[in-house]
Amino acid sequence: MTNHPETLLREIRQTLPGLPLWTEEPLADHCSFRIGGPCTALAAPRDPEETEALCRILRSAGERPVIIGNGSNLLIDDAPLPYFVLKLADGMSAAEVRDDCRLEARCGIALARLAVLAANHGLTGLEFAHGIPGTLGGAVLMNAGAYGGEIKDVLVSARWLDADLELREAPISELDMTYRHSRFSEGSGDVILSAVLQLRPGDPDEITAQMRELAAKRRASQPLELPSAGSTFKRPANGYAAALIDQAGLKGYTVGRAAVSEKHAGFVVNLGGARYDDVRRVMAHVQEEVFRQFGIQLEPEVRILTAQSRGML
Repeated sequence: MTNHPETLLREIRQTLPGLPLWTEEPLADHCSFRIGGPCTALAAPRDPEETEALCRILRSAGERPVIIGNGSNLLIDDAPLPYFVLKLADGMSAAEVRDDCRLEARCGIALARLAVLAANHGLTGLEFAHGIPGTLGGAVLMNAGAYGGEIKDVLVSARWLDADLELREAPISELDMTYRHSRFSEGSGDVILSAVLQLRPGDPDEITAQMRELAAKRRASQPLELPSAGSTFKRPANGYAAALIDQAGLKGYTVGRAAVSEKHAGFVVNLGGARYDDVRRVMAHVQEEVFRQFGIQLEPEVRILTAQSRGML
């Protein structure tokens, strides 16, 4: 962050007096892994206009913020992080149902809440997302998916601030949506603001029943009782990460207070008090063993933020 954070923070507070803003905020409190050191400052803009205004102030100070949502796919360093963090979550969660079976929603709305909204309006197509713990913005960024569905299956368009702080909107055909990837996941500095989803008419009771069934399946198969960042590794071209890790005999492999889940080998979990290095060492060992035994290189799905580098963010 800038060498004069106090001056920058003073300007932000004067220009945007109602903006929720914290200094030396522990990022462990803002991610599902419950791991992460304090950032220099964290702000939670309440609408797109406030987000844009804040980004312009930061730009004028030469500051490039780190963008997070609910932090459900993040592994964050324990060390102090010299970053200004924008948390686009609850304050950016407005959504509107259109007459043409489309949902228009801001980036910070939780996928679970969006799926329930769709169900209540008799719209089907988003059931797969009900159990994904992230936000719409994060889902668009990484083309999140589960149980055979992906955001690209329902995405019509996205709206964002580009690296030059120009407001842009484009259809899905221009967003390069592939497996766990989009144009936004390349570290371009874009700030996703909202998206439009195309759904279909359906029976609310049937939609709700399907979401309940998927939720039960998730509870039965995933270690939801422990902090994690969801699936740790992407699905390789040949096979499934969880199956390969299980076949390699790595369920329960532990370093410090981080472990490969006994319940689902695709998850690295925080047993309570895990450190960043614990998780990284577990991940490295899993990658080495799977490659040694099967010749397959596992690629992290979890996004990593360190004090030295923004990693994949």
